[in-house]
Amino acid sequence: MVVAPGVLFVSPGWPKGRLWGEMSFRFPSLSLAVVAAATPPPWETSLCDEGFGPVDPGAEADVVAITAMTAQAVRAYEIADAFRSRGKTVVMGGFHASNLPEEALGHVDAVVVGEAEAVWPQLLADFEEGKLRKVYKADAPIDTAAIPAARRSIFKGKGYLLTNTVQTTRGCPHDCEFCSVTAFFGRRYRKRPVEAVLAELQEMRKAGSFVFFVDDNIAADRTYSLRLFRGMTGMGLKWLSHASLDLAEDSELLTAAGQSGCIGLFVGFETLDEDALRAMGKRTNRVAGYVDAAKAFRDNGIGILGSFVLGWDGDGPDVFERTLAFCEKARIEAGIFPILTPYPGTKVRKRLLAEGRILSSDWRNYDMEHVNYQPKGMTVEELQQGYDQLCRQFYSFGSMWRRLGFHRSLPAFGPMNFGFRSALRRKVADA
Repeated sequence: MVVAPGVLFVSPGWPKGRLWGEMSFRFPSLSLAVVAAATPPPWETSLCDEGFGPVDPGAEADVVAITAMTAQAVRAYEIADAFRSRGKTVVMGGFHASNLPEEALGHVDAVVVGEAEAVWPQLLADFEEGKLRKVYKADAPIDTAAIPAARRSIFKGKGYLLTNTVQTTRGCPHDCEFCSVTAFFGRRYRKRPVEAVLAELQEMRKAGSFVFFVDDNIAADRTYSLRLFRGMTGMGLKWLSHASLDLAEDSELLTAAGQSGCIGLFVGFETLDEDALRAMGKRTNRVAGYVDAAKAFRDNGIGILGSFVLGWDGDGPDVFERTLAFCEKARIEAGIFPILTPYPGTKVRKRLLAEGRILSSDWRNYDMEHVNYQPKGMTVEELQQGYDQLCRQFYSFGSMWRRLGFHRSLPAFGPMNFGFRSALRRKVADA
């Protein structure tokens, strides 16, 4: 009997005692499911997510495919080394390996740089012929119409909060200094056909009513987004995604998002400092309009998971108290407060390297929770302690009471607040 070859996709865990490793609700890697869908027959596919249990280096697989963000890179290399010591062929992709392929090649047999779907079938064919190359990179960004619907069957039995994740667009028209998305996908904003997305959503309705769009900015192209939102209206789906703050200025589009079932959006406020906004290239934000924008989202039934990057050159020790006060005034339903992190491939890393301000390249600490550079307006210790205190204060019961209300988004943001609170407490216990 001929046994079909197999690919084992691996999602590494986070370092112990880190916020994202302590979260009780987990979302699957959509990118791995899409690459699984691009895997040609007769190849079989399976998934190991280390968030739910240890990786078995003795697992049966002809090819082991690993993806990792920068904070997961060290663990990804450990996993790769373990598989290779048993004679397995290991390939790696994702943001970190794409930016540092030579580093990754010290631990794996091949690296996929950038989007994998276009080159994945060729990589497998080369493996079968014994001609595996070191680096695979598509000649051009993939035609989004050619992106296959994710093979979500690899998520079954893993214990994810939901598996209804989908992507409609890739890339971002903005070019913020700190963002690694532009370095990976480019500034060109590419869209999947609306009809293909709606057909995928119709299938997903059978698996549940909640959907998470992993787009970096689902509302960047007004015409496209309006067609999508109107096509979703009446499906009965509740959905969350990412959008820029200027969506609040487009009442028609914002209303359409709310009517289509949007109950929450990740929004990058980034800072309360106008000078810092200009320096980072965040042209869509105006601090003076932040409170009104948050109200516009809320009036349309949409809660906000706000992001505020801490440690810009203009930030002093008062930034933490000011940020908390703003969040409570604007009633930001949930928030994250990442410490400025100079990820490989970003403009901010190039700048800080040129200025001699990078203090560490221990990738395990590139988790947005640790200071890896020398701030200008405060000490390393002040930034670290201020971040820790702000997170505790924001997810205190008092702040949750002041920010949350009986709102359409509460079924998502109530559990989200308690989830972050619990993860922060476990993080301290495991430190």
